[in-house]
Amino acid sequence: MLLGTVLVLLLFGGAGAASAHAALRSTDPGDGTVLKSAPRDITLTFTESVGLLDDSFRVLAPDGKRLKVTDAGHGPGGSDTARVSLPAGLAQGTYTVAWRVVSADSHPVSGAFTFSVGKPSPATVIPDTGPTEDPATESLFNMGRYLAYLAVALLIGTAVFRTACRPPEPFRLNRLLWAGWGTLLGSTVFLLVLRAPYESGAGPTAAFSLKAFERTLGTRPGEALLVRLALLLVAWFFVVRLLRLGEERLSRAWQAAGGALAVGLALTWAAAEHASAGIQVPVAMTSAVLHVLAMSVWLGGLAALLTLLHRAPSQLPAAVVARFSRLAFASVTVLVATGVYQSWRGLGSWEAVTGTTYGHLLVLKLLAVTLLLAAARLSRQWTGRLVTVAAKTESKSAVREKVPEPAVRERVPERVGGPPSAPEPAPVTAGPAAPAYRHGLRRSVLAEVAVGVVVLVLSTVLSGTLPGRAQADAAEAGPATGGLPAASVTDVPFAVGGATGKVQITLDPGRTGDNSVQAIVYAADGGLATVPELRLSFTLPAKEIGPIDAGLKNKGGYWGTNDLTLPLAGDWRMKATIRVSDVDQISVTKTVRIVG
Repeated sequence: MLLGTVLVLLLFGGAGAASAHAALRSTDPGDGTVLKSAPRDITLTFTESVGLLDDSFRVLAPDGKRLKVTDAGHGPGGSDTARVSLPAGLAQGTYTVAWRVVSADSHPVSGAFTFSVGKPSPATVIPDTGPTEDPATESLFNMGRYLAYLAVALLIGTAVFRTACRPPEPFRLNRLLWAGWGTLLGSTVFLLVLRAPYESGAGPTAAFSLKAFERTLGTRPGEALLVRLALLLVAWFFVVRLLRLGEERLSRAWQAAGGALAVGLALTWAAAEHASAGIQVPVAMTSAVLHVLAMSVWLGGLAALLTLLHRAPSQLPAAVVARFSRLAFASVTVLVATGVYQSWRGLGSWEAVTGTTYGHLLVLKLLAVTLLLAAARLSRQWTGRLVTVAAKTESKSAVREKVPEPAVRERVPERVGGPPSAPEPAPVTAGPAAPAYRHGLRRSVLAEVAVGVVVLVLSTVLSGTLPGRAQADAAEAGPATGGLPAASVTDVPFAVGGATGKVQITLDPGRTGDNSVQAIVYAADGGLATVPELRLSFTLPAKEIGPIDAGLKNKGGYWGTNDLTLPLAGDWRMKATIRVSDVDQISVTKTVRIVG
């Protein structure tokens, strides 16, 4: 049992597992670089293909004003690049580029970086990019996605249950079938409307923008949702045909049509989400389709079985339960195979299990899957007992009909002028154990459905979480992938020789490796001041490194350098020596944190 649980890892991983989310691989100009002349274009290169928005680039000048740039497009490198052209005649100083794109897995990603023309500005403009998604929009969008997963399970699972398990009184599943179809239709429209504000990070009210909605229809996620709507309109005729047949079986042609519709619906998830990006896309797409179908057959079939067990006035034949038990076992087998593959594709390494949010959620899901498999095993045990009781009952009934027992044989007077009438057969009963077995089966199936819903919720959360493999790609690409690196800014007050003031020292980006240093001297009244000399050195006592002289040079208004290299992360002691006259100088030491 435990081995099977470890293998499955992510039973519903097709709904949320895979290597995806674009990571920023490089920028041109590079982050923090100082250029002799202004660049003509800005080009970003990602780890996978990305979709562009109307507002994918915001370029801020040194004074904080936004520059007018061209519409964003893909560069010569292909769909994994984003490019925008800058206006001519850029002034000297530091420019900030805030960007936002949509990953091939349909999730938006954003960040920012800086570059300088001529020399860095005394102060860098840092935009407030805010969260990647608006919290209200994100919550509503995730709710719509969860309802869509639940609805497709009800629609496909109930249809397969009716067709393959052949239950008596199938009309009792009509409401469940229509609920799946209607909920999937409504959630698809809901997701299509919310797609634009979700991608742009705007509030829900932005969904009423006709221009944004038109742009959504031209994106791959938008096209997938449109295809899903078209398939649902066709599925309406299939549902009507299925309901009109009653207890009759669908013809092979209609069964093939229904199978094609189910595969098409599953493809709309695979084509627009995690499976469409990352490594081994064709294999991942196939795995995702099989995973969604297996999940739907199992979870939707459980809902159908639970409905009949609770609502049907007559006893559900054991043969129906046995057919679904075989169908569920096949579905679980497919889920195990595809779940293992999807988990490997999403995690990439064992370290990601404990070192990433994705891995932590996966562990929670593993615990839920363990409960789910335990409930499924219990259901199979109850099913086996029911089948055994039913088989014994049928055997006894056959014996009674073949050789009636003397105790139940009745002699009926012969008719005058006719043959003797046939004896009445004894009533067939399932025995005293059958009701208890059915009651146990109802409880175990109810537990399966409840835990399955929890697993489905975790799947929805996982689908919006950066996978471990993608997080590793982002780490290899560098800190710029996560957004604007936070520069280290330290104020060093001084008072010597009758002069007071402070030195504002900026380390950009404030991490290991190459850093640029900008030191601005302010007088006591807040105005800029000049000093004849300013020296800066760095020491890392924990590793006995240093002092490292920054080599500041007077840049005409501020002191700076682009050649400071700090090899290790840690708490460095920054010593600033300020000389205000030929004889007056002071040294002040501050601790600065350098990240890796």
